[in-house]
Amino acid sequence: MKRDTLLYPLLFMGLLLGVWEIICRLWSIPRYVLPTPSLIFHTLWTEFPRFWPHILTTLEEMLLGLGLAVVIGVPLAFVMFRYPVVEKTFFPIVIGSQAVPVFAIAPLLVLWFGYGVSSKVIMASIIVFFPIVVNTLEGLKSTDPDLVNLLRSMGAKEHQILWKVRVPQALPFFFTGLKIGVSVSTIGAVIGEWVGSTRGLGYLMLHANAQLRVDVVFAAIVYLTILGVGLFALTSWIARKAMPWTFIQQNEEVTP
Repeated sequence: MKRDTLLYPLLFMGLLLGVWEIICRLWSIPRYVLPTPSLIFHTLWTEFPRFWPHILTTLEEMLLGLGLAVVIGVPLAFVMFRYPVVEKTFFPIVIGSQAVPVFAIAPLLVLWFGYGVSSKVIMASIIVFFPIVVNTLEGLKSTDPDLVNLLRSMGAKEHQILWKVRVPQALPFFFTGLKIGVSVSTIGAVIGEWVGSTRGLGYLMLHANAQLRVDVVFAAIVYLTILGVGLFALTSWIARKAMPWTFIQQNEEVTP
């Protein structure tokens, strides 16, 4: 990773936090309206034992939601690619699933699956499901048709073309969809916790807001951001290991 990749964002965040701190102190903004960054970091450090079980709960919901979306979405993308009638049947439904506001179905999921982890996992998987299915399907369709015809002329079977050519070329698309899904998986988990839960960062945020502990709310947001960024980095690392040829090619293009 290049130094500039982290340097500029860190400098910007440092400047933003500095301006935030100065404004809060100069204008004497009450902490229950807008806490200073120093107070938020103090809460992050001193109350970490309070946050830890809620962090684990939300992380579990995110990971299980991602796993469920992958287990269902990837096979569905393969089936839609193989059978156009299935794509015509299910693709509008996949798109429609994203048109429904998540807040509208969250109470129903809690009613059907209870206040435990299940409703939050399903909520997260619904949000992650769309980018995984769409990107995987587009990846399978992106194979060069001339290459496919060449392999067929050489006697290659369809399953050989699928696993030797289509799947490797679809991997970048799949991981792109997975990165998008990782980034938004926190939304499903937190919304599910807001509607009905007994643990999790979303649950903690609701109770802290009711007690005017806005510093705790901001601290929970920071932890959610860390979870999202951490899973994104992990996904990028897995993609690098699964597709070393892609990153080697990128490095060769960058090198003068």
